[in-house]
Amino acid sequence: MAWVAATWEPQGWTMIGADARDAAAENPAPGRVVAVVKDLFFVARIRETARLAGVPLEFVKSVEALDAALGDGVRFALVDLTGGFDYERLFSTLEARAVPALAFTTHALARETQRWHGRCARVVTKETLTRELPALLRDGMAARDETGV
Repeated sequence: MAWVAATWEPQGWTMIGADARDAAAENPAPGRVVAVVKDLFFVARIRETARLAGVPLEFVKSVEALDAALGDGVRFALVDLTGGFDYERLFSTLEARAVPALAFTTHALARETQRWHGRCARVVTKETLTRELPALLRDGMAARDETGV
């Protein structure tokens, strides 16, 4: 198998082979994901992982841009709870459009972001997001790991 890409994981580099890339291209995930993320590290990681997984993805950096991006075919919104957004408006916008939120936070900020967890379909830590990103993008809320928040 030819290696076509590598992603950094906490335990080291993970190689993605041509077979996995070709399978993703043949069986793309249905619907688009809208990511509300400002952190450039996570933007780059999410963008590349979505490309390799064949998941249509759009990034937004404001509630106004989120509102414009939501429409038919959006499976869920990936929301960074540590990004300093206007979360009341953000979640009201998602709820008005019936778009579920898959949110992520850090262990250190879990208590601070707790008030928003109830408005999310699922909340994970950044560590879990990093480890499970391909499955989360492909499967959304169906991807389950009990090590979330």
